[in-house]
Amino acid sequence: MISRIISGILLLATVYFGISHGSRVFQKPTQQYLEMMNALGISNPMRIAFGILSISSALLILIPNTFFAGNAARAVLLVLMMALALKAGNYKFALIEIPFVMMPLILIYLGHPLKNTTFNF
Repeated sequence: MISRIISGILLLATVYFGISHGSRVFQKPTQQYLEMMNALGISNPMRIAFGILSISSALLILIPNTFFAGNAARAVLLVLMMALALKAGNYKFALIEIPFVMMPLILIYLGHPLKNTTFNF
């Protein structure tokens, strides 16, 4: 029971972060944000693709049947961002991403909180 609660909280946090970070690409970027993306070697079309994939993976996490695929995609995106940050020499950014990479991996371990739940209407 406690693992379902923890899984539910992590699921909501992961979905929130995925959608909020992904939706940032559809807003007017600040100069600081653009400089950070350029330093990481991320072009504008690549930035938009990352945003769309981030939102898509977050939405996949909500559905029990696509839960694993969404978490795996989210983890791969975050590891890719960490790799780009390390390549650019931005170690602080890479270290900040570690907890965010751990969230989908822990979720995969715990499983979807509603996986074996049946709803009778």
